[in-house]
Amino acid sequence: MDYWTSSVSNDEEFEKLVLRMNPPRVAVDNDSDRRATLVKVDSANKKGSLLEVVQVLTDMNLIIKRAYISSDGEWFMDVFHVTDQQGNKIAGDDIAERIQHSLGPKGHSFRNFTRSVGVQSAAEHTTIELTGRDRPGLLSEVFAVLADLKCNVVAAEVWTHNLRLASVLYITDEANGLAIDDPDRLANIKQLLVYVLRVDQDKQSANTTVSVDSTHTQRRLHQLMYADRDYVKDDNDDTVCERTKLVVTVENCGDKGYTLVNLRCVDRPKLLFDTVCTLTDMQYVVFHGTIITEGPDAHQEYYIRHMDGNPISSEAERQRVIHCLQAAVKRRHPEGIRLELCGDDRVGLLSDVTRIFREHGLSVTRAEVETRGCQAVNVFYVTDASGYPVKSSTIEAVRKEIGQTILHVKDDIYSSSSNQEAGKFSLGDIFRSRSEKFLYNLGLIKSYS
Repeated sequence: MDYWTSSVSNDEEFEKLVLRMNPPRVAVDNDSDRRATLVKVDSANKKGSLLEVVQVLTDMNLIIKRAYISSDGEWFMDVFHVTDQQGNKIAGDDIAERIQHSLGPKGHSFRNFTRSVGVQSAAEHTTIELTGRDRPGLLSEVFAVLADLKCNVVAAEVWTHNLRLASVLYITDEANGLAIDDPDRLANIKQLLVYVLRVDQDKQSANTTVSVDSTHTQRRLHQLMYADRDYVKDDNDDTVCERTKLVVTVENCGDKGYTLVNLRCVDRPKLLFDTVCTLTDMQYVVFHGTIITEGPDAHQEYYIRHMDGNPISSEAERQRVIHCLQAAVKRRHPEGIRLELCGDDRVGLLSDVTRIFREHGLSVTRAEVETRGCQAVNVFYVTDASGYPVKSSTIEAVRKEIGQTILHVKDDIYSSSSNQEAGKFSLGDIFRSRSEKFLYNLGLIKSYS
């Protein structure tokens, strides 16, 4: 064992000892604020404490209305004002227990999540991570390869930003429904996916490795995008910033030894998680912070230092922080129309659906794939191949081919148009279309006759 490994191990053991001697205390207060529940966290400080708490609250689908952060020195004291998705107060027993477990000595620290893109095998599924240059039809090709290799995609999340794509896919063996752990088969899967991802202009973007670690899916997507340098400014940055009212400023506070970061934009769920993820990945520590949501807008203020204890020391570093925080906000900003697919799950479903998207000139900008029992619950955001809004006639053609009863448009403009168009067809006419008969034979849709 080398000196560095021994030092890290000793630091971890000391940290666990401190946490056992000073276990985290979490209080849930429903009396102090008439509109929100207060979650108060008091704990010995460790790397990633803030992110761990924010992640727990985010994973519980809570809305963080306000937050006051203080972690100067060896202690961590934060207060979060949270509500449920409908803006109501919440019961607190589960929150306190989950945060205490996250911050306790058996909690899952983020310090080791530095692995590169790859394929890993877990007890129930195999995880595939992909990054590369985005292009129309890429997702269709990825799902087609997996279907051809007898892999069933049970869950997935795909982000695109600034012509880059990052994806975390969870697959099982079509034959037995278990994780794929055969080294030769995994190597073949990686080789074929690299071939799909690699293009002449971007040969270095599709490297893959095998790993045994795992992590939070959306946190990992942030890491993948950051490692792939999606924050490099592009021509659409100003347009997106204007649409989201996004403004990021970074300046040093010379007398206090901090760097002050201010971020303002239109509020949305998981905004705090996205920005804290990015600061953590960039090796910055938040010592003090204030997060306030007023109406539709959010204001975040952080006093940060680098892990070495120093504030930002150069203009290049300052610009990099600005661009990375802008990218963190924009990655999750949906581009295009939202389509929701809900129907019986089967092997090859995603391959068929995304192929139909591609054949109609649609490009998937974001995707969330989930399997609930025997049901596939999928969400896609789509634009045309040039990134522009899709015509309503194209959307209706896609819905007719996939099945209007299982593919729904979640957009007011298109939904009203779709309802008008739907009245012109009977279910018998729709079912008799050649493409829908084809999908029926594949088992993608059921007969409604």
